[in-house]
Amino acid sequence: MPVLVFECDSSESDALKKALEYDPYLDKETSPEELKRIAGDKSANIIFARQAYDLRNGASFGLDPKKYYLYIKASEEFLRAAEEKLKKNFKTVKVATKEEERKVVDKIDDEESRVNSSIGAIFGG
Repeated sequence: MPVLVFECDSSESDALKKALEYDPYLDKETSPEELKRIAGDKSANIIFARQAYDLRNGASFGLDPKKYYLYIKASEEFLRAAEEKLKKNFKTVKVATKEEERKVVDKIDDEESRVNSSIGAIFGG
């Protein structure tokens, strides 16, 4: 599955985290009328909480500690729409450089590999 990495300033990281975690279909305060409107709105259906993502401070990747990096693993269609939505709603969000992306992806892939190895060892794999 394709991966895309974004960076943003730490000043927007809390708001970005809230946006990533929000699912309007699970929000008890969302009215049935609003849910109908959302169902027909392609942008509103870009729901990050239903995708594989990771948001971390740059220091955890050996990058700028004043930046946060967002790793998203999703379909090409979702990633295109997500990029548009993020850039529209957050002033400092931009696609990470190839070097930054490589560092983030390598670190996350390495962590996932170690977790999978540990789980395999636990279950006799």
